[in-house]
Amino acid sequence: MNKNREIHPDFLYFLELKESNLIELFKGLRNYILSIYPDSNELLYHTHALTSVYSISEKLSDAFCMIPIYTNHLNLGFNKGVLIDDPHTLLTGTGKLIRHIPIIKKEDYQNNKVESLIKSAIDFAINDMDKPSKSSGKIISKIKTKK
Repeated sequence: MNKNREIHPDFLYFLELKESNLIELFKGLRNYILSIYPDSNELLYHTHALTSVYSISEKLSDAFCMIPIYTNHLNLGFNKGVLIDDPHTLLTGTGKLIRHIPIIKKEDYQNNKVESLIKSAIDFAINDMDKPSKSSGKIISKIKTKK
């Protein structure tokens, strides 16, 4: 599999509308996640946020983390953040399951504590999965564009 996966054109269309600092943060964080788990499937959405979701299968329910990009910021989200081990209390949020780390600069994610948290989320997702995955390393766009 290609380690430097191209960004899907549907996602790129909306990503390029963001501020350059958010684009660079997204690209760096995306590459960081893919370097930790290169076989992850990337599910792409454009709802209230432009979001790339990283899953061990083709299903959203098997996702381990995500990058939602808002107007002025982005987060490293953990789909089942309340259920994974967070010994350094990096995660914030008040939802029933999802927790996140606000990302302002690359040092916010490019460190051993975050890497360990991502690996914990991957392990949790693998152990929580219903059935083995049929695919890996795919990009699945759920984005509708009007180009």
